[in-house]
Amino acid sequence: MNKNVEIGSLIIRLVLGFTFLVHGFQKWQGGIENTVGFFDSLGIPGFMAYIVATIELVGGVLIILGLATRVVSALFVAVMLGAIFTAKLKSGFVGGFEFDIALIAMSAHLFFAGSQFLALDAVVFKKKETAFSLQEESSK
Repeated sequence: MNKNVEIGSLIIRLVLGFTFLVHGFQKWQGGIENTVGFFDSLGIPGFMAYIVATIELVGGVLIILGLATRVVSALFVAVMLGAIFTAKLKSGFVGGFEFDIALIAMSAHLFFAGSQFLALDAVVFKKKETAFSLQEESSK
């Protein structure tokens, strides 16, 4: 993969990871019971609040570290689609679900393209390309 794409993917990975980490942390710190109540008010089983908050918190950390990036990105897409269709669709695009769409786009990019630069996946799974170097594609 080309150097500029990897740097762009790293930026997306860090911003996406931090965003989900903060949102997940807020759900736990603010009292997960509040989130459970909110889910219940939407007709979503309350236990799903624990799953969503955990995906956001743990997934945010994993994405920042570059571990299981594609799997976590797919989970983020599912969480955001759930948020749109259960809570935000009625509010419309502006002031409603535009932020969620941006997070879905970022997650979809990482799902399809991955992100190897400064990612621990390459170290943990001993990939040929190192996680800490950018190599230009050879011209053919």
